[in-house]
Amino acid sequence: MKTIKGPGIFLAQFLGDTAPFNSLQTICEWAAGLGYKGIQIPSWDARCINLKLAAESRTYADELNGMIQAAGLEITELSTHLQGQLVASHPAYDVQFDGFAPAEVRNNVKARTEWATQQLMYAAKASRNLGLDAHATFSGALLWHTVYPWPQRPAGLVETGFTELAKRWLPILNEFETNGVDLCYEIHPGEDLHDGVSYEMFLEKVNGHKRACLLYDPSHLLLQCMDYLTYIDHYHERIKMFHVKDAEFNPTGRQGVYGGYQGWLNRAGRFRSLGDGQVNFGAIFSKLAAYDYSGWAVMEWECAIKHPEAGAAEGAPFISKHIIRVTDKAFDDFAGTGSDEDFNRRILGIDQ
Repeated sequence: MKTIKGPGIFLAQFLGDTAPFNSLQTICEWAAGLGYKGIQIPSWDARCINLKLAAESRTYADELNGMIQAAGLEITELSTHLQGQLVASHPAYDVQFDGFAPAEVRNNVKARTEWATQQLMYAAKASRNLGLDAHATFSGALLWHTVYPWPQRPAGLVETGFTELAKRWLPILNEFETNGVDLCYEIHPGEDLHDGVSYEMFLEKVNGHKRACLLYDPSHLLLQCMDYLTYIDHYHERIKMFHVKDAEFNPTGRQGVYGGYQGWLNRAGRFRSLGDGQVNFGAIFSKLAAYDYSGWAVMEWECAIKHPEAGAAEGAPFISKHIIRVTDKAFDDFAGTGSDEDFNRRILGIDQ
């Protein structure tokens, strides 16, 4: 068994226009002061990283690592959640998703998709230059508008959708393979890869690609009423990243999974700060340790009630408390009586 690394923190939800949240150096100092040991970097935020430069310049990557290490931290992974979303997007969402892309490719789906694909290619090389072995992203979605089949889905629609999704991602996966980095899809409603079955369908289409891995976030599974512990049993060999995020689901006679178009505060299912929700993190950390998960435990903070700085301050000790220092010996070794083949056969009554 291996001891999980952490605690880490995903910076996306904390970056802002005022100090210490407006530069990488000062936000690193802030995170280290709270007890975090690693940062997950949103690659779309220029305050944190020049992704293209990190892909093309080892010198820049070394300088970035040096600055972060000087603050007492290390990079856990890079993230391309926003860019990954644009690798595959249905036209119904174009107006909203255009905000994820630079102005020069907006209102041009082909150019936007090419930009997003290039961003992922940069991310593969940048991760290698930074000495990272895993990367976080979204799959995007061509089929999500049909997730509840009314009107009924035409025969072959899902097959066509996943064939196209795989076609778009295979070159990217191959680039990650070339650079020795696992590409970890965050299983998430709104993405075509939103549960285990949809992930398996995609995996089949990309021929079981070794780099098509998973970012495990139990909050998204709990809000779909999935068994997030058995999920680990099914997919532990592919889980290479871990977002430590809490959630709660409290259905009523008026509202359930879909939320009635309410904001996060008034939804039956909502994300919470660590320890304020319903996720059984003790069981999760135990199961991941038993399966030799060797990556980071990274807090992703999302809560409609608690202040983000309070959530961040509570997050580091929460994760540290749950990380299990795994044992290198059996608890009952003190009662051992030794063993060899002859002794074992005597115990079993063999050849007597």
